[in-house]
Amino acid sequence: MTQQNDIFKSQVLGHPSALFVLFFTEMWERFSYYGMRALLVLFLVSSLGLGGWDWPRENAMALYGTYLALVYWTPIIGGRIADLYIGSRKAVLVGAVLMTLGHAAMATEDIAVHGFGAEPSEFLKSFLYVGLALLIFGNGFFKPNMTSMVSKMYEAHPEKKDGAYTIFYMGVNAGAFLGILLVGFIGEKVSWGYGFGLAGIFMLFGLLQFNFFQKIFGDIGAKPSVISNAEQNKTPEEEGIVDQLGFKPKDIAMMLFIFIGGLTWMINDPISKITGKSLFQIGNTDFSNYAILIVLALFLYMLISRTLRYSKVIRDRLFTIMIFAFFAIFFWASFEQSGGSMTIFAKDYTQRVLSGNKAWFFNIVNFVVSVAPLAIISWVLVKLFVETRKKFLTSNLFLITSFTIIWGLVVWMIQYNFKTVAYEIQYQTVEVTKTNDKTGEKTTKILPISNKTETTAQSILGNKEMTISTVSSFKDGNEVYLFDSDKKGSLKYIDASKIDKLDSYIKAKVIKKLDNQVEIPATWFLILNSLFIIIFAPLFSKIWESKFNPPAAAKYGMGLILTGLGFAALAYGASGIELGAKTASVSMIWLVIAYFLHTMGELSLSPVSLAYVSKLAPAKMIALMFGIWYLALGVANKAAGVLGSKIDSITEHYGMSNFFLIFTIVPILMGLIAISLSPLVKKLMHGVK
Repeated sequence: MTQQNDIFKSQVLGHPSALFVLFFTEMWERFSYYGMRALLVLFLVSSLGLGGWDWPRENAMALYGTYLALVYWTPIIGGRIADLYIGSRKAVLVGAVLMTLGHAAMATEDIAVHGFGAEPSEFLKSFLYVGLALLIFGNGFFKPNMTSMVSKMYEAHPEKKDGAYTIFYMGVNAGAFLGILLVGFIGEKVSWGYGFGLAGIFMLFGLLQFNFFQKIFGDIGAKPSVISNAEQNKTPEEEGIVDQLGFKPKDIAMMLFIFIGGLTWMINDPISKITGKSLFQIGNTDFSNYAILIVLALFLYMLISRTLRYSKVIRDRLFTIMIFAFFAIFFWASFEQSGGSMTIFAKDYTQRVLSGNKAWFFNIVNFVVSVAPLAIISWVLVKLFVETRKKFLTSNLFLITSFTIIWGLVVWMIQYNFKTVAYEIQYQTVEVTKTNDKTGEKTTKILPISNKTETTAQSILGNKEMTISTVSSFKDGNEVYLFDSDKKGSLKYIDASKIDKLDSYIKAKVIKKLDNQVEIPATWFLILNSLFIIIFAPLFSKIWESKFNPPAAAKYGMGLILTGLGFAALAYGASGIELGAKTASVSMIWLVIAYFLHTMGELSLSPVSLAYVSKLAPAKMIALMFGIWYLALGVANKAAGVLGSKIDSITEHYGMSNFFLIFTIVPILMGLIAISLSPLVKKLMHGVK
């Protein structure tokens, strides 16, 4: 039996201290997950000169989509292993260890090459794939068992469960907010490897503080007994459901075929793009598209055929869950463009450089949104420390250390932004004329003179000006250095201490100091989602509890329509981008509007989704239906990667605006269909509110 009464003796803000241990553990895990996710696509598509892999966007999005999909699939396995064999607490520890190692592996290649001067190699690159695999499996153990422990903690106090999950959800968003803010900033401004490594450091802190806090949980999450009391005391009705649910050998064989086929297709998508070799290739034909269609058809057949075995009420409610899952796929396939195509849009197509008063205004806003949430969370930490310091001093020391580092990083980031200034510089150029051997056509280009450029008396020399921003202090006439970051003429400033690691560099001279300037990291826009959730979640909670609470299907429709309107803002903002352009300077206001509308859509749909699954599924089928739900989310996230990977091909032929119009029209259309189905869905729910 769980020692729930003992747990409730030690309280913080009216809830058990143990809840806040889970709060901080989940916060650091979300810090690492969202921080790494914010960097992944940017790292893959960034040029070699900037430390990235210079991948085509299509390849990066394929890997991104597969990673997100598998992150949603593995909790089904991890949760089952915890329930049957090792318990939730050990599962959380296993997951945290795997994820810590995963982040360390992802940081290895960049730190080895750019930190210690190692030669780039395929062996070092392989660490990124190892890291992603460890993160996927680690998440499978960690994610389902944290929420399970919260649920078990409140079995004897169900009236407090809503408040407990609200607090826990705030931990999720606080971690996401801080992770994207700091991991993204350090990854873009300092080093990709240091960014990935920072995510791992705080995952380690989460692991250590949870490990040394274990006694606070009593028996909650301990290793399960072979046969629980609930299993010994099944009612005849529950036995009937289990019997109907029993799987015959042919059913198990089909499930294995579906699982292996789907998993192979997921992994094959990035592999085939990266290597050019498909796992489904026979002769000269790639059968991967046919394979996934067969897998999906078999899955739908099994799902529907088994659902039809139940009584009318149960059958109708299960079909309702399937309807919700269907619409959720369209929502998440659009919403998860945030870490993919929307981040690429922020990086390459958004004006992120601010000067003068605009730079000061952004720095002040960034100061407020960075410090205010951190101050609130630190206050909660102090409350927990006061309550638990005598029994759990070691755990508290790990927590205090982690927050001290976070405060230091936030202060450093704010100072960095306020100290960044712009300089106008000048570098020499040379006119180079080349003749096409086949056509005899001559082309002339103006190229910067690097340390490798050979000039002659006949060379036509000139000068060119550009602006750089840095925290370094220069005087007029000082020498600075540039490098061609993508071998296509995109010149970037580089510190003099790093030029020995470049094949070629360009000397320039400072002409004059300009105004204060700041370049907003592309990852910064991702924090808007967490920020808007923290601000508006209480309002939506009040609406759902009032007489204005809309029907379930209407909430799904609202979520989809709001998401589509967010992409409409991006489509309008991108309307001036030329066909096939690789860069542009669109106002950042369109990204801010998009993230606001997307968050409103998420608050309409996401928090209520799992609640409806738990209400509609029979008690003995909840685990199965949650598994199917997460499977649908995995499909949605993979679809996000597949659709996002088309950004180059669509923008080249139809324009960036039309790319975003796809994500405008489809969600709005599906949202209208969802709302129109509201009477039918209400009937199928048979009284469930």
